[in-house]
Amino acid sequence: MAKELKELTPRSENYSQWYQDLVIKADLAENSAVRGCMVIKPYGYAIWEKMQRILDDKFKETGHVNAYFPLLIPKSFLSKEAEHVEGFAKECAVVTHYRLKTNHDGTGVVVDPEAKLEEELIIRPTSETIIWNTYRNWIQSYRDLPILCNQWANVMRWEMRTRLFLRTAEFLWQEGHTAHATREEAEAEAKKMQGVYADFAENYMAMPVIRGVKSESERFAGALDTYTIEAMMQDGKALQAGTSHFLGQNFGKAFDVTFVDKEGKTDYAWATSWGVSTRLIGALIMSHSDDNGLVLPPHLAPIQVVIIPIYRSEEQLNQIRQKVDGIVANLKKLGISVKFDDADNRKPGWKFANYELKGVPVRLAMGGRDLENNTIEVMRRDTLEKETVSCDGIETYVQNLLEEIQKNIFLKALKRREERTITVDTYDEFKEKIEQGYFIMAHWDGTPETEERVKNETKATIRCLPLNGDMTPGKCMVTGKPSARRVLFARAY
Repeated sequence: MAKELKELTPRSENYSQWYQDLVIKADLAENSAVRGCMVIKPYGYAIWEKMQRILDDKFKETGHVNAYFPLLIPKSFLSKEAEHVEGFAKECAVVTHYRLKTNHDGTGVVVDPEAKLEEELIIRPTSETIIWNTYRNWIQSYRDLPILCNQWANVMRWEMRTRLFLRTAEFLWQEGHTAHATREEAEAEAKKMQGVYADFAENYMAMPVIRGVKSESERFAGALDTYTIEAMMQDGKALQAGTSHFLGQNFGKAFDVTFVDKEGKTDYAWATSWGVSTRLIGALIMSHSDDNGLVLPPHLAPIQVVIIPIYRSEEQLNQIRQKVDGIVANLKKLGISVKFDDADNRKPGWKFANYELKGVPVRLAMGGRDLENNTIEVMRRDTLEKETVSCDGIETYVQNLLEEIQKNIFLKALKRREERTITVDTYDEFKEKIEQGYFIMAHWDGTPETEERVKNETKATIRCLPLNGDMTPGKCMVTGKPSARRVLFARAY
């Protein structure tokens, strides 16, 4: 049973299938009856809840408040900002009617043709338009600014090719939308939120990221600048893990959101938006997991420690239970989430395999001999190393071990990225190395034509212009024209 439980396609054989197997077998999510949409199962949702709780605290620490805006957006709203609507037009799901009726032959229900909406409604692909239409009523004076709102919501972007967590038609996310009196305030906000995302990715997800700015063609539709964090997955592909957009006055002008400044002059409000989604769970899986299952960083694991008894009789189980109860209580006092699995419907071997598959960072096991010797077996999920230690002080030992695991997972991912990030000067070498799964720092002449050529010929895109990248001028690897700096190229999810 334990072997069947963990039968995953090896990463080296088929990375994409390994990912799909793991999401399903670890009980994170499954495909739903609605094409392109997923069911997030309790264990997967528990990871999202931890992410949500931590991020929500960080947003509130930086002065943001939560609100909620409608799911449905009038079509006319999307027509008001031309670049924005063009960016999302092909992904929009449209509501055209408001009523069903029983079919005349009694076979079910049909759309009532008499119930056609006067104006179609769009299921939100993102909420800039509905929110800025609302802000127009909230903002009259500089005293009303800044507005720092966030909402936790679902969005719909029609996708033809879907993959659980990474790309689904409907997904969960948060979207911050802020309004400011000056350009400087808005730009500072956009950069600040990029920093919040980077801190979360590195210190909670244990996932090193590169901070940068998107090229013009890769920007969010309607933005003047898009600040991004880019992470390397184990197959060498990039994943955009979070974005923060400086929107300028585009939405202020589109929705006539004006305010009177301190000098009595009227101006348009300056905007930002920023968001991360459930694709972070996909990033978490692909950054750290192995052929045995999930490897979860302790800061985000729903269960940080599991304790499994190994016993021959009910009497022995009761003795182990009495011993373990104190350990459980002390771990909980330290803020550690712990589960004592004494269920009798599964054997210890099955439990070991199951919790390994689910990525629980630390597994403790206690048998009869451990009980006699006042010891307990400790296994750490990141390295699969086991050792037997004394029960005396076990709580502090586990607490320190969890932090060691968190750090080790990050350093392992960082080492991988450093080993697979290279500098390239010729297009021939670029085409060779991109096939091997590298992050490539190369010169680019700054034109969308060259960027598009590279994308068409190699499937690689400019992930970002790194904020701390190589700013030495050079020659474009493709055209030989002058290049102001190196940029990050990679294939991406």
